[in-house]
Amino acid sequence: MQRRTLLKAGLALGALGSLPLGAHRAFADQPLTFYGLKSMSGAFASYGKYADMGSRLAIAEYPQLLGHPLKYKVIDTEGNAGKAVRKVQEAIGQDGARFFQGCTLSSSALAVSKEIHKAGGVFMTPVGADEITGKDCNASTFRWSVPTYGAIRETLVPMIRQLPQAKRWYTITPQYVFGDALLDNARKVFAELGVEHIGNSYHSLQEQEFSGYLTNAIAAKPDVLVLLNFGSQASNALRQAVNFGIKDRMKVLMVWSAGLDQFQELGSDVLEGVYLGAQYWHQVDTPLNKQLVAATRKAYGINPNYPLAADYIGTKVMLEAIVKAGSLDGAAVSAALQGMRFQGPTGEELIRPGDHQVLKDYYLLRGKPQGQMRDEDDLAEVISSGRSFVEVDHTGCALA
Repeated sequence: MQRRTLLKAGLALGALGSLPLGAHRAFADQPLTFYGLKSMSGAFASYGKYADMGSRLAIAEYPQLLGHPLKYKVIDTEGNAGKAVRKVQEAIGQDGARFFQGCTLSSSALAVSKEIHKAGGVFMTPVGADEITGKDCNASTFRWSVPTYGAIRETLVPMIRQLPQAKRWYTITPQYVFGDALLDNARKVFAELGVEHIGNSYHSLQEQEFSGYLTNAIAAKPDVLVLLNFGSQASNALRQAVNFGIKDRMKVLMVWSAGLDQFQELGSDVLEGVYLGAQYWHQVDTPLNKQLVAATRKAYGINPNYPLAADYIGTKVMLEAIVKAGSLDGAAVSAALQGMRFQGPTGEELIRPGDHQVLKDYYLLRGKPQGQMRDEDDLAEVISSGRSFVEVDHTGCALA
């Protein structure tokens, strides 16, 4: 089939929601393509690999959708916002793409969400920036993961209550929007609960050597060291902290961990006794999570980790919304998603109509000693879980 014919077919499929019933039947043999935005190359390729595995699991549950064969296509964002936008624009303009899920980085998600919204599409993402369901929200964009406010409150608050003797807290923070958001929320919790924030060390996004920051933290003599960085920076900071003997001097909290994949890399010797915030944990006892664990083991021979679970449920919920809408029209599918309740990995989850934020649990874990591990992935135990979200009126979101 020539490219022009493919283009016409894709654009026609994108407009099916507005066609009469007879026309729908005429196009029934045209495939519906669902697009996964994944960082398959670049610095975040490991995350993208697992995210893609999650979407493929969900797609496999729906061989057809509204009578159309369902196809799945990966767009490699390369962990680069500019490249992600260009590729999404191309998919929309050339192929009539309308349904997108994923993104590893908040910068990429914020950029592509605007393009998808302009095209009348639908986009669900697991990224963390508050702006996604805050001042940069739009009617086409939905977010599964808990943003920074909830991550801070569901880690610091239970930890402060469980450790009443811990009065002095020190933070290490990456100096960019995400890090500042975590730090601002942490300062509010410290003030609210009457503990002392005795110091903070900022570091750049390129930093991988944390000995100077850790030396400053030790000199301040805190009861708790709080790591507000993410990914390899958080892993390197924690490893170096353990080498400094910090676990013998104070408690350590990593607020925004990447979950199982990161824990496997760090190992139990590093993780033992460390407090860890997590969006997802494979051992949580919920109906959907049990199904996801079984399906992941069958398909891939591993336990699901955070990126796999996040993109599985994001893809699955979007496909369910298309079925619920009975239409391929983006506005109709967005309307079906608003207020939708569903069984998610953390239990019953809800898409809040006012800002399109999924209300779900965030977890506080603690690393296990090797002698208590039941298997190689039993690296942590759940200490607490809960839901903390800014009220819609205070998010800055005005859906349009």
